[in-house]
Amino acid sequence: MKTSYHSSTFAVTGDCPATPKSHSTGQYVDDSTIMTKVKSALLGDDAVNSFEIKVETVKGVVQLSGFVDTLDQKAAAEKDASAVSGVTDVQSNLIVK
Repeated sequence: MKTSYHSSTFAVTGDCPATPKSHSTGQYVDDSTIMTKVKSALLGDDAVNSFEIKVETVKGVVQLSGFVDTLDQKAAAEKDASAVSGVTDVQSNLIVK
């Protein structure tokens, strides 16, 4: 939404600038897309039990949390997440049962 009172002096827009504690609309969409792609990659990998892995994304950083059965599953999940386009870092809090 844009409202202009005097086109040369003042404009109000509905866009919020990104700050360290907030997302811009574009960043939120990017993070949602990245999260969906990571979840899809985990589901497509037979080496990963992805139903017990939670994925969160903030500004391109993916956080994996939950449980896996083996160290190999943990490594595969981390590899799958890091291979997704747009991921800048993977923070793994996965726990081997």
